[in-house]
Amino acid sequence: MPSDIHSRIAAALAAFAAPDKVHDLVVDDEGKVSFTFHLTRADPATLVRDARKAIQAVEGVREVKVNVMDPGAAPPGRAQGGAPSHVPPPPSPVDMPDLGRALAISSGKGGVGKSTVSANLAAALARAGFAVGLMDADIYGPNVPRMMGVHEKPPVTGGKIQPLEAHGVKLMSLGFIVEREAPAIWRGPIIMKIIQQFLRDVAWGKLDYFLVDLPPGTGDAQLSLAQTIHLHGAVIVTTPQEMATGDSLRGAKMFERVGVRVTGVVENMSGYVCPHCGIHTELFLSGGGKRLADELGVPLLGQVPLQAGMARLADTGQPIVVAEPSSPAAQALSDIAARTAELLRATRSGPLPVTR
Repeated sequence: MPSDIHSRIAAALAAFAAPDKVHDLVVDDEGKVSFTFHLTRADPATLVRDARKAIQAVEGVREVKVNVMDPGAAPPGRAQGGAPSHVPPPPSPVDMPDLGRALAISSGKGGVGKSTVSANLAAALARAGFAVGLMDADIYGPNVPRMMGVHEKPPVTGGKIQPLEAHGVKLMSLGFIVEREAPAIWRGPIIMKIIQQFLRDVAWGKLDYFLVDLPPGTGDAQLSLAQTIHLHGAVIVTTPQEMATGDSLRGAKMFERVGVRVTGVVENMSGYVCPHCGIHTELFLSGGGKRLADELGVPLLGQVPLQAGMARLADTGQPIVVAEPSSPAAQALSDIAARTAELLRATRSGPLPVTR
């Protein structure tokens, strides 16, 4: 590999990144580049993406690997110098009253339809006349853009990101910002930075309900959200199978541990409704959502059946509550939205104003 490619890469990085941010830059004879990028919480969340794109544009580069580090973060129990230290307490969440009732929508495992439930609950609340925001915090698989049918990049006005809108819902997602095929290989500090930016640097306006679609599991995104904003509740999405409910139980316990009340459980894929005769057939083991709700001591908010054509509508950006509001799945989701809103309103005195 010619030696000048190293200089061209360094020059490309220097155009927007300070020299102290890039470390251990290595270029091999096949055009594979690797380096360590020091990213602090004060840096823009898009800085790593910009660095990667700048290097990929250099002639001769075939592959780029970036190792992201927070230079200010010490290992647990250790100070920067390696001596034992007291681990500081996590940051306290703050109230953001303009966002209205903040609700996390989570699941213990992927593939249970959490994003489908999130998109339809948001659309159902908007159809009921409420001002609704939906933040896609699924950093690793942002599906809200596709499910809501919006793919533009959000504009920035006066230093604030302007959320996009579909079906009466204000939207923000990483899928609006990064390339669709770009893998999200990001560590905790980056995830926390993105979530904080979506909460504080987006012009959400005054909302009645603020829904957050989280990635599956109990990782950095869940903890970052719970430590940043005061959540009024969390909805756990599961399917009837015991494997899904077992994973969901761990997710629910995580919210309890960080002081977030579990509002209720939604059982998705709860049997199949024939579009011709209307007969409901159990395709999986039944009752998993009810058993999970009973174990947690929370309500089963509803059961959403499988329905022909629902996946196609989701892929074309049409929530079922909007496209086929009288269908069984849409009615179930609308009922869940109404019950969830009722439970969230009970978290503080006085009803929320309805925004028409």
